[in-house]
Amino acid sequence: MALAQKAGYRNAGTLEFLVDAGRNPYFLEMNTRLQVEHPVTEMVTGLDLVKLQIAIAQGEPLPFAQADLRQRGHAIECRVYAEDPAQGFLPSPGRIVALRAPAGPGVRDDSGVYEGADVPIHYDPLISKLVAWGADRAEAIARMRRAVSEYAVLGITTTLPFFERVLRHPAFVSGDVDTGFIERHWAELGSAPSDEARDIAVVAAAVRGAARTRVGAAPSRPMPAPDRPGGGATGADLGPAR
Repeated sequence: MALAQKAGYRNAGTLEFLVDAGRNPYFLEMNTRLQVEHPVTEMVTGLDLVKLQIAIAQGEPLPFAQADLRQRGHAIECRVYAEDPAQGFLPSPGRIVALRAPAGPGVRDDSGVYEGADVPIHYDPLISKLVAWGADRAEAIARMRRAVSEYAVLGITTTLPFFERVLRHPAFVSGDVDTGFIERHWAELGSAPSDEARDIAVVAAAVRGAARTRVGAAPSRPMPAPDRPGGGATGADLGPAR
């Protein structure tokens, strides 16, 4: 805060820290923008950070003080990428021929793709930011497991099967997670085949997409994210470092 004040910075920004086993924070950097993980903060506080950033840029004051903020529950974000985890997360560009996005209580999917869309080779292959909120971490994990299992993308390789394995790994469930988690457990996380439920979901999405094409319907767009609950206290983001 003192550094931002010294620089005369007045807008939304993101401070990044690492925390060691003794919970000692180490400052890394400040980004003068919202991060990919900002939906986690929105889910656990009930705030619209994008709206607030625009308001501040227009010269409006913040409508609250730090002491007014309340957090509730837990949120987890999975960054769904067109990447192949088995190939070191290499990009997997191509056309999305069928898409089924999850919904339901506590689930939010911030997406910019649709059936028939091409994921190009020229830009970040992000498909969506999938977020699950729960009253506690266990509920957030359970909701995210359901959401990931219901998410079907046909035509390209995605990180969804990788997230399925992460969300069920005993170390992740117990909270034994740090920056070396994926490397330590790569044998279990990196190349396991998709399970039967995912195969069924993908086939169902393909059949639905084929039927829509036969009747000449326009490609469907991702389902809108449900209204998020009014707050939450802790969060996590799943995805390769960017």
